Amino acid sequence: MAEQRATRQRERQGVVVSDKMDRTIVVQVSAVRPHAQYKKVVRTTSRLKAHDEQNEARVGDTVLVRECRPLSRDKTWRLIRVLERAE
Repeated sequence: MAEQRATRQRERQGVVVSDKMDRTIVVQVSAVRPHAQYKKVVRTTSRLKAHDEQNEARVGDTVLVRECRPLSRDKTWRLIRVLERAE
């Protein structure tokens, strides 16, 4: 019987930029960090596809997503909760 290891699932906070797909949202995550060599502050953004079971998130909402097993070719994140609603 194989032992199950506890894996640390990453969590990201971002803004929903698309909710046009059924039970899927696209979340844009921004990060500000210094460049490794030149130390200049660099802004980076990445877009994640997340599973939204109840279709509760809307464009502009700030959400919390957690990494999970692959649900489709692109979708490896799950919506945990909506932190702030868009106006």
